[in-house]
Amino acid sequence: MDFNINQPVPFDDEKTSKIAFHYQEIMKLLGEDVAREGLLKTPERVSKAMQFLVQGYEQNPEEIIQSAMFTENYRQMVIVKDIDFYSMCEHHMLPFFGKAHVAYIPNHKITGLSKIARIVEVFARRLQVQERMTTQIKECIQNTLNPLGVMVILEAQHLCMQMRGVQKQHSITTTSDFTGVFQQAKTREEFMNLINRK
Repeated sequence: MDFNINQPVPFDDEKTSKIAFHYQEIMKLLGEDVAREGLLKTPERVSKAMQFLVQGYEQNPEEIIQSAMFTENYRQMVIVKDIDFYSMCEHHMLPFFGKAHVAYIPNHKITGLSKIARIVEVFARRLQVQERMTTQIKECIQNTLNPLGVMVILEAQHLCMQMRGVQKQHSITTTSDFTGVFQQAKTREEFMNLINRK
């Protein structure tokens, strides 16, 4: 099944039913009365919600970039910042969410700006850890566009830290990864200055 991130998810009835059955069993084990009026449709709703939240498995992010690649002589930094994302921690299956800042310096090839946001979304819509997601976005852009360099920064709040465990409500986790010319401190500093400018 090929999901389009911007379109309603075409739920598969058989898959939805199977996932819903397991959620119903989990609810029973947790002590709930699954026959209670407010819970009658909960397993199906959760099944559809989970399929939506991990629909990124069904998309190829490199194909997304390739669908809008153009030849251009521009060789300065291209930045798409403050890209909102929502993902699911693979350790506790609780949300983490925040903003992605992505930059690349073209090497004769550019892509549509919306495609950068789309690949962030594709990798976010999987069971994830923030560190891996950061690297996956970087590698996807590097492998597809072959730019002079890529840099990705993710800033996120993790509900697995806020709702449970240490319960630190205002903690922010920042991860970064970079290639090529971004290995030079001066280039990284320029990127940081530009994303922090209001």
